[in-house]
Amino acid sequence: MKAKIQHMLTLLFVCWMALGFAQQTTITGSVYDAEGNRLPGVSVAVRGTNVSTLTNAEGQYTINAQVGQTLVFTYIGLQTEEREVGQRAVIDVNMVTSTSSLDEVVIVGYGTQSKRLLTDNVAKLTSSDIAEIPSPGFQNTLAGKAAGVQVMQTNGKVEGGISIRVRGVASVGAGSDPLYVLDGMPLINRDESSDAPQNPLLTISPNEIESIDILKDASASAIYGSRGANGVVIITTKRGKRGRASISANVSHGISEPTRLREWLSAEEYMELLTEAAINSYGEEDGRAEAEWLFGFLSDGADWRNGQYHNTDWQGLALVRGHVSDADLSISGGNENTTYFFSGAYNNTDGIVRGNAMERINSRVNVTHEFNDRFSAGANLSFSRTTIDRISNDNAFVTPLQAIAQPALSAAFLDNGEPNPNTLYANFLLQDRHAFFNTIVRRVNGKAFAEYRFLPNLKFNTDFGYDLYYQTEDSYTGRLAPFQSTNGEGFATSVGTESYITSNYFTYEQALNDIHDVDVVVGMEYNHARRRFQSVTGIEFPSDDFQSIGSAAQITAGSSTFTSYAFLSYFARANYSLMDRYLFKASIRRDGSSRFGRDNRYGTFAAVSAGWVLSEEDFLSDSDVLSFLKIRGSWGQSGNAEIGDFASLGLFGAVSYRQRAGIFPTQAANPFLTWESVEQTDIGIDYGFLDNRISGELDYYVKRSDGLLFDVPLPATSGFPTVLRNVGLLENRGVEFVLNTQNVQKDRFTWNTSLNIAYNKNTVKELPNGQDVVIGQNILREGEPINAFYLLEYAGVDVDNGDALYYVNSRNPDGTLNRETTNDPNAANRVVLGAPLPNWIGGFTSNLVYRDFDFSFTFQGEWGASIYNLGGTYQSANGDYYDNQTRDQLRRWRQPGDITDVPQARLYGANGTAQSSRYLDGASFVRLRNLNVGYTLPSRITQQVGINRLRVYFAAFNLLTITNYKGYDPEARSDASSTEASRGIDFYSAPAAMTYSLGVNFNF
Repeated sequence: MKAKIQHMLTLLFVCWMALGFAQQTTITGSVYDAEGNRLPGVSVAVRGTNVSTLTNAEGQYTINAQVGQTLVFTYIGLQTEEREVGQRAVIDVNMVTSTSSLDEVVIVGYGTQSKRLLTDNVAKLTSSDIAEIPSPGFQNTLAGKAAGVQVMQTNGKVEGGISIRVRGVASVGAGSDPLYVLDGMPLINRDESSDAPQNPLLTISPNEIESIDILKDASASAIYGSRGANGVVIITTKRGKRGRASISANVSHGISEPTRLREWLSAEEYMELLTEAAINSYGEEDGRAEAEWLFGFLSDGADWRNGQYHNTDWQGLALVRGHVSDADLSISGGNENTTYFFSGAYNNTDGIVRGNAMERINSRVNVTHEFNDRFSAGANLSFSRTTIDRISNDNAFVTPLQAIAQPALSAAFLDNGEPNPNTLYANFLLQDRHAFFNTIVRRVNGKAFAEYRFLPNLKFNTDFGYDLYYQTEDSYTGRLAPFQSTNGEGFATSVGTESYITSNYFTYEQALNDIHDVDVVVGMEYNHARRRFQSVTGIEFPSDDFQSIGSAAQITAGSSTFTSYAFLSYFARANYSLMDRYLFKASIRRDGSSRFGRDNRYGTFAAVSAGWVLSEEDFLSDSDVLSFLKIRGSWGQSGNAEIGDFASLGLFGAVSYRQRAGIFPTQAANPFLTWESVEQTDIGIDYGFLDNRISGELDYYVKRSDGLLFDVPLPATSGFPTVLRNVGLLENRGVEFVLNTQNVQKDRFTWNTSLNIAYNKNTVKELPNGQDVVIGQNILREGEPINAFYLLEYAGVDVDNGDALYYVNSRNPDGTLNRETTNDPNAANRVVLGAPLPNWIGGFTSNLVYRDFDFSFTFQGEWGASIYNLGGTYQSANGDYYDNQTRDQLRRWRQPGDITDVPQARLYGANGTAQSSRYLDGASFVRLRNLNVGYTLPSRITQQVGINRLRVYFAAFNLLTITNYKGYDPEARSDASSTEASRGIDFYSAPAAMTYSLGVNFNF
């Protein structure tokens, strides 16, 4: 009996084992990143068991598992993926950047650090965040993606200048742009345009960028010392990965249109308004005579009385349909010792403003070689050539968008097809046909680097970087172009700026007893830059067939300058972690700069920060809801050195008097001149819930800029108008909130979202002697935001007589404002009304993947800013002059009792055209910044033709804008000036481009 029982148990065990082996299967597959590159070193584990493996050099794996079990794929910095084992023997996986971002590795300057252990505030974007967005400038792809980071493009020109503000504006007279660092090399970021500002970083192609880390608080940026006051943007280019060579390509083509058009008066409506305006000013008989003369001139002899007149759409001639074409190719791979990345890219963009276009080529080579276990070295090298067809700045009569001032009565072209020269203002089509303005930018950027490891915990890095920015401008204005009376005029410039930088630093890393972790960096850096500029102007050309400056019979102007600067720096940083729970960091940098006075040439910038990972404590570690909680705080100082290269010195210039050479003083000396000092305090919380499916950050900061670099007026007896001094105090105070969610995580359906919103209050705290500084329509005043609008306050229209009214706003004895109204703008007083910078900015991004389809979009918003339409005094002036008018002028006051905000039409009457809040508008908006829809063909189809991954997609940029702003675009600003005060001014500024693009990317 006992033997029978043993036999039965043995039989049951064998059956059970057979059943188990029958259900167990061998799974193979490949793991790819978001761009289709194979990923080596990915951990593949069977959940709940000890069975695991790693992908090989070609991203392939093999593992045994049973049906119904779950495979878990993990890789640092990427989102963990899970796949249930079914009947399929092959399971391929695409891994994307981790939404929670807690395990990401961020670049912090001269090193890296896990975001989980970070005590600073650093925003990280990866290549997937900026990929396939149809915009030629990579900065545009950052909009709405990082909390507290505002991205502003000046206008819709393809080369338009771009400003990035990190936690508000930190300076009045010095630069406000962040420091850009490409692979450890601080980039030249100086606008070299002789006309409207252009973006110097257009030379960087988005396809070569692996990640962008934005250092926002002082603890993070203090390691860059005197140049970190406005934040630091660290750009890291792509590297090769060990394994079989991977080829990636992308091709796309799209069309562009203006995001918004405005409504203007037709020829008939224009004649009605101007006739009424003339009669109101001169009476019935004289007024009609004035109007009829005007209409006869504008219609150029056409029978306008009988309706035989032109009805030209000048706006449609200025703003046209553009196109964007992109193509890029990269090859990457490597073996155990060498990795490489080669890429090339081409962009061709025809802008939405007639005559504005850009063509760019890029190439990059990144190579790293490990000679042995101790020594490795490599080099990064890139070249780009950008050609831009330029148009004049917004304040030029020949710029295309000023054509909207032309009445529709005027013909754009003559019967012979030539542009009509007999228009009210200069016909920009003559400039477009008989003149050109071209810019070519050639840029070479490279770095050679080496690393030697003396001990397992001690290594030495040495880098040598070089950045060459070489730009030429050539323009020719032919004899048939407007305002040309010199038989042609030519202009040529060349400017070359080169920057050398060498960095040498030691890094010591030590882990003790799995409790203590120490990371110390100590080093020095030297940066030297030179700039050489030349220009020449000539007139009297034989004919328009000769357009180079060498054909000019007379040279009328020329100039040449040479300048240089140098920085010598010593820096140190130490990180200490106790049980990965208690975190401490300190950094210091001492900078010496040739730009500052001999008595203050060196400055020291220090920072400290600390963090506490509460979720590692016993009282929280067992929580089923809370996954991660860290409190951090930081304090630090950084500086601002973005001023002239010889700003502290007394300078002399050359002068010619009756053909005799001489010199004269041009700048007063200030040997005490030194850096602006930006002191910032930050308190933040990083959180994660439900296995980090909900994660994010909450930060509060105070950022104070002391010793503002400011031009202070001098007595006339000094012989100088101003001198640059360190005076004044500016404060930014704000809150940032980030919420990342993994809403759905299924085998064939994932949905992730990210929300960021930031509030910033900017206040001028101190000015020289407490005195206001008025700059056009803007003011610097203690207690107000920087460059607040300073205007007469418009009070509407007198219902009895149609007069424009203004609030008097004089100061009453009790300190209140006198709110009486007057029709005389000279009797009214200017007051502060709004500011050009928003109080709130935010963004919302959603990424959804269902089977082989993917869908993503980003909304961006700004709230609280104002914009002043300086062109409104001509465009919306109720018939004050001959300019065509916006259609809202049809609701003008016409008889007693009319209630409206548009005064009575009066030709030359200046009724309501004073610069006032009538032309001040809110600039709040919400914009669908980018949208992307794609489909990836199944691998069983693509692999038959040797393609690992093939995806077709539709992408859109600036697809939708929701705003109450009456002008073209709430983001457009005048490019006639590049000062900070002009950033709130709209003056015939082109709207942003809305682009639709179709593309395909594939990987071999």
